[in-house]
Amino acid sequence: MNYHWNWGIFLEQVKGGDETYLDWLLTGFGWTVAVSLSAWVMALTLGILLGVLRTVPSKSLVAAATAWVELFRNIPLLVQMFLWFFVMPELLPADWGLWVKQELPAKEFFTATICLGLFTSSRVAEQVRAGIQALPGGQLMAGLAMGLSLPQTYRYVLLPTALRMVVPPLTSEFMNVFKNSSVAFAIGVMELTFQAKQMQEDSEQGIETFLAVTLLYFICAFTANRVMAVIEARTRIPGTVVAQH
Repeated sequence: MNYHWNWGIFLEQVKGGDETYLDWLLTGFGWTVAVSLSAWVMALTLGILLGVLRTVPSKSLVAAATAWVELFRNIPLLVQMFLWFFVMPELLPADWGLWVKQELPAKEFFTATICLGLFTSSRVAEQVRAGIQALPGGQLMAGLAMGLSLPQTYRYVLLPTALRMVVPPLTSEFMNVFKNSSVAFAIGVMELTFQAKQMQEDSEQGIETFLAVTLLYFICAFTANRVMAVIEARTRIPGTVVAQH
């Protein structure tokens, strides 16, 4: 293999600038973490709500939540990213669309966060729904028989147990948020993949570049895994067997 290795490339200045290539990658790392964590907060909040709505007695609420889940999880994330960035502003009233396209601060960041958050919320909703439906049916009846309203029964009886049961699958979704954030480069978010592509073209050291980026993505996903493992251990239901990550 006739390739000139240069591991010192990260400390070299970029062509025509004062930054180093390491600065580029660290900037991309910061944007990746920002997009991922923001999207995860949105996904977890919406996902829990949608998961609950998919199990309530109201058929109309179940149908609406199911439609949401099926819509967002059956369209490729990259296509959704393009739709939110290029198409949605055109569907808004003229003044709003113009503001989004020209004046919205960090529009690429907000668009990527919303898109990734909504996409992931559909997957979280399925995990929460499965957790609730795995509980004995008598728990709902018992809560209602004690005089609790339906929302109170979900809040104090069903969700505390169901959410603890679904921590393992939610761990995978949390890790996937970091990996899926790489799609944001397609709309100009300067996250890791964007910066890696830019560095590879500028430095012509593609192998070193993508090995470094691979390591940074691994650090993100592994950290998410360990954080969720701690949460899982501390919320474990006594008497249950918890899978090791």
